[in-house]
Amino acid sequence: MKGMKIMNFKQLGLSDDLIKILNKSGIADPTPIQKQSIPKIRDGKDVIAEAATGTGKTLAFLLPLLENINSKSNEIQALILTPTRELAIQITNEANKLKEFNDINILPVYGGKDIASQLKKLNNNIHLIIATPGRLLDHLERKTIDLSKLKTFILDEADQMLLMGFKNEVESIISKMPRKKQLLCFSATIDSSVKKLAYRYMKDPIEVFIKQDDISLDAIEQDIVETTDRKKRDALCKVLDEDNPFMAIIFCRTKRRVDELEAVLHTRKYNCEKLHSDIPQNKRERIMKSFRNAEIQYLIATDVAARGLDINGITHIYNYDIPESVESYIHRIGRTGRAGESGYTCMFIDPKNIKDVNEIEGAIGFKIRRRNVEI
Repeated sequence: MKGMKIMNFKQLGLSDDLIKILNKSGIADPTPIQKQSIPKIRDGKDVIAEAATGTGKTLAFLLPLLENINSKSNEIQALILTPTRELAIQITNEANKLKEFNDINILPVYGGKDIASQLKKLNNNIHLIIATPGRLLDHLERKTIDLSKLKTFILDEADQMLLMGFKNEVESIISKMPRKKQLLCFSATIDSSVKKLAYRYMKDPIEVFIKQDDISLDAIEQDIVETTDRKKRDALCKVLDEDNPFMAIIFCRTKRRVDELEAVLHTRKYNCEKLHSDIPQNKRERIMKSFRNAEIQYLIATDVAARGLDINGITHIYNYDIPESVESYIHRIGRTGRAGESGYTCMFIDPKNIKDVNEIEGAIGFKIRRRNVEI
């Protein structure tokens, strides 16, 4: 492939059957992260890949992984480990859409699922496991899952795994695998601690880095509303009434802020639900299903709860609280304006946020338009 510019999935070496499935889903061309990662993963290399949410990371590892699995073998060949159950469900759904070309068995392993039915399923021939750390460790301790023949291990949202305190669990899980295996780390941000952990277990990893510049913000109209924290709720409601978006996510900084805002919006009769890590798993799944089906207009969420969620149809993103970093801002707003559609984002700031706003504007290269809201 040297000297040839990769333009399509065929040139990446994917099978015609898999390409047909992608085309049926309306996916015709690979994204930058897919172009750079897929050939290396298919060649069996260890990879550390950094790219923002919404750039096609999941398919970047799923496509070559599904091509490499031998469906005739009755061993667990691949494991995808992810920090949240929502993300595990999302990856499982993607994998199930793609697996028809290669008759493989996929087992999702996460809390909230009936462990007895999972164990029964395990008596079948499982090729790929998609799991969260806690429930997988439970299986490993019961010796109901055997990773001794594992060929490929994927750590998804690797930075979150460490931030959310899964480092010990990840190391325990790795200790149950063969020394010789392919290890892939995918994340929206890769800091030095993630790299340190990764390099300890990886062999000459290839680093793939997709710059923020490669993520198009051109399709996203961006506004700022200057207000005060006291008047923020009224300003948000005025904007929601003016915009009446089809589907929107409202981001808050903390679980408490999510709870408070959701209570206010419910009282004011907005069709909304909240999403954060304190909400029971079965309820979170119901909320996400309803949101995907556009039965909920507003999802009020923390960054961690909404991490990695890839939902079609989100037209608006509202930053009720300013994000903690430029990267977080780009990740948040990148959930709209996808697949050729236009999107809109509005951020509510008070005077103490000016320094952070200047940093965001410096990074994206222009001054964000101010929206006048009269309360």
